[in-house]
Amino acid sequence: MNGEKKLILPEGYKTPLDIRETAVAIKKVKDHFERRLAMALNLTRVSAPLFVSPETGLNDNLNGIERPVAFDVKDLGHAPVEIVHSLAKWKRMALYRYGFHPGEGIYTDMNAIRRDEVLDNTHSVYVDQWDWERIVTKEERSKETLREMVEKLYRVFKDTEKLVTGTYPELRPTLPDEITFITAQELEDRFPKLSPKEREDAITKEKGAVFLMEIGKKLQSGEKHDGRAADYDDWSLNGDILFWFEPLQGALELTSMGIRVDGQSLLKQLEEKEETYKKDLEYHRMVLDNTLPLTIGGGIGQSRICMFFLQKAHIGEVQAGIWPKEMIETCHTHGIPLL
Repeated sequence: MNGEKKLILPEGYKTPLDIRETAVAIKKVKDHFERRLAMALNLTRVSAPLFVSPETGLNDNLNGIERPVAFDVKDLGHAPVEIVHSLAKWKRMALYRYGFHPGEGIYTDMNAIRRDEVLDNTHSVYVDQWDWERIVTKEERSKETLREMVEKLYRVFKDTEKLVTGTYPELRPTLPDEITFITAQELEDRFPKLSPKEREDAITKEKGAVFLMEIGKKLQSGEKHDGRAADYDDWSLNGDILFWFEPLQGALELTSMGIRVDGQSLLKQLEEKEETYKKDLEYHRMVLDNTLPLTIGGGIGQSRICMFFLQKAHIGEVQAGIWPKEMIETCHTHGIPLL
């Protein structure tokens, strides 16, 4: 499939802000959102790795089929290292090593390369997001805690929207006052004839903002709504924040988050995905023997939130990247200026 076939080209699209105005606006959005995120969830900013050693088990395997970018390091005897896919597991290890306590957490700028990503309006080879993680108690490993964190995070989105629309009159607020909670099974029950993506589009068009819960396990149809790695989110206590995105007439995922696996859920999910060989990796052993703290966390796409708040039709309007030649030419023809 060439780049042009993957594109959504909004009819009559015209970017609300030119490239220079967009550059200024991106900085405003990111700075404001980052400050409000840290305050809302009681997070401390830390430095994070761009690459990890594969034998630690710290890299995020995503759906298990994506190939990490790997290279060898001369001064380590040419030992291989991998560019991170995300920091889902590294953050939990950091909370343990740095001596954080329940109710406290960390966040960091996460940069990754996903070589197997399918390039379209919302996906790039380069991934930039805020990864955050916060310690919870055993009693807080619950749907109530998950909902509470989602609602706190949603207030950050609402507050950022207020800043953006107050600064740029040409941009209008679209988020509802409250976010709707629904499970993947409830969504399948409601729209049984639609594909998972079509279900997301349908519910977000109706509600405006949705937290879609319990992603990764099989539904009653025998299918999964979407794939999830077995070793970081508890599939019963996770979800995605989705907003209706007018320029592309569909759901836009802004963040994936969840309460992380404990020993019991880790074993269950590894068995379901036939990945029990991972039990001997350092990270997995530390979960199984209760060395690592119980946590909740997620990743928030920085370019995605800029797309949403600045009403851009392509992620390449807020992020310098690499695109197929056909995609670049088609975007130029249709008034979508890629950086």
